[in-house]
Amino acid sequence: MARQKKIKRRELLPDLVYDNVNVAKFINYIMRKGKKTIARKIVYGAFNIIKEKTQKEPLEVFEQAIKNTSPVLEVKPRRVGGATYQIPVEVRGGRKLALAMRWIIQAAKSKKGRQMKEKLAEEIMSAAGGTGWAVKKKEDTHKMAEANRAFAHFSW
Repeated sequence: MARQKKIKRRELLPDLVYDNVNVAKFINYIMRKGKKTIARKIVYGAFNIIKEKTQKEPLEVFEQAIKNTSPVLEVKPRRVGGATYQIPVEVRGGRKLALAMRWIIQAAKSKKGRQMKEKLAEEIMSAAGGTGWAVKKKEDTHKMAEANRAFAHFSW
């Protein structure tokens, strides 16, 4: 693996409405089967609902939600002498953002009975407020890393 070339990351263009790279990335995470226009309608519809309900700028609420759901630590399995240990490791910046977005979308998808934009808006608002399934997932990840702190010396 070390002999392979370094992967060059492509720069993502900012989205059209909010001129923000994170929103463009979020739209790409929502997108299924290449249908970007539908993903845009869902995200922008959710942002409009957020604007109506909170009377705040939706981009600020979105950034706060991402900040509240981004994990600092996670556990990775490492095999040492026939036993597999869960080793706590720090989360890199790109993965931190990816996990936060993935958890918010997962939480919105798990709710039933309404349109996706409504479920997504509700989850973003609750994550910005420090509650919701995505924030709980982050806290569970941190608890697991804290519980396995004794195995931190295996991270080499």
